[in-house]
Amino acid sequence: MMASESSSTEPIELIIPDDDLILPFQADQADVFGRLVKLGPVVDTILSRHDYPEPVSRLLGEAVALTALLGAALKFEGKFILQASTDGPVDLLVADYQVPGQLRGYARFSSERVAELEDGDHDLSELLGQGHLAMTIDRGTDTERYQGVVPLEGESLTEAADTYFRQSEQLPTFIHLAVAKHYRGGQGGERGWTWRAGGLLVQKLTSEGGHGGAGDTDLAEEDWMRAKLLAETVEDHELLDPLLPADRLLYRLFHEEQVRAYRAVALETYCSCSRDRVEELLKRFSSEDLKDMVVDGEVWVTCEFCNSRYRFDAESFAKPDGAP
Repeated sequence: MMASESSSTEPIELIIPDDDLILPFQADQADVFGRLVKLGPVVDTILSRHDYPEPVSRLLGEAVALTALLGAALKFEGKFILQASTDGPVDLLVADYQVPGQLRGYARFSSERVAELEDGDHDLSELLGQGHLAMTIDRGTDTERYQGVVPLEGESLTEAADTYFRQSEQLPTFIHLAVAKHYRGGQGGERGWTWRAGGLLVQKLTSEGGHGGAGDTDLAEEDWMRAKLLAETVEDHELLDPLLPADRLLYRLFHEEQVRAYRAVALETYCSCSRDRVEELLKRFSSEDLKDMVVDGEVWVTCEFCNSRYRFDAESFAKPDGAP
């Protein structure tokens, strides 16, 4: 499912954005590759579009960061979709990454059940409960989708993704995600608290992608454990700090392993909704279904992703008697 990165000859200081980026890298000594994601305005825009309770926003922020880490492996026009369906307070969590670097996401939840959790000190995994996590690669209409599914059994998104790579891909993987509100000082009326997210993914190179060869299994395991121990030293504040450049953090973590960065991927928010697309969707409903949507002669549709609202006159969807 994951592919190793291709290198770039451009100086990395010219291609690394200040924020909202995915930075692929490879540590040659340890024979591992990975991706580092730092999200500022992008994740803040996604989370601030909705009036989510803070625990739901943090969970969706994790999903967006994880989606960026995994979706950036795509080397073609396509989309990576992460979807969690559960019996928990958050029963649906969706985030997707579209090449070359577009992100969006939303959460569906029970306000009452989330409020009960907010009254105490609860882990994010309690928001999900039992269910499954699906990871889908969609290459377009002319190709077959690829989907991997892993159970959610009171686990975090990180633990579920790790289970997938360990069981389905048999690929040693380390993932760390961080989400928090960050106080941003500034002038011109900028609001102080904004959401930030970050993530680190490290994976062992396969025998085809690595240079250690298939000969020395013990040495390969030693290399992996050393790289994993280094990755585990990453702290949340390092992933979230807007003043700590991604390349500097990589050097801080893996400089002894001859780390080198590849071309960074700039990230932005997106949504595929439009008035024309919503209108086309409404025309597919039956007359009876449309009647149930009408309020005071109008039909209102809200996009779950970007929270945009579209208003239509009910008369524009009127159908002749007997029409489906």
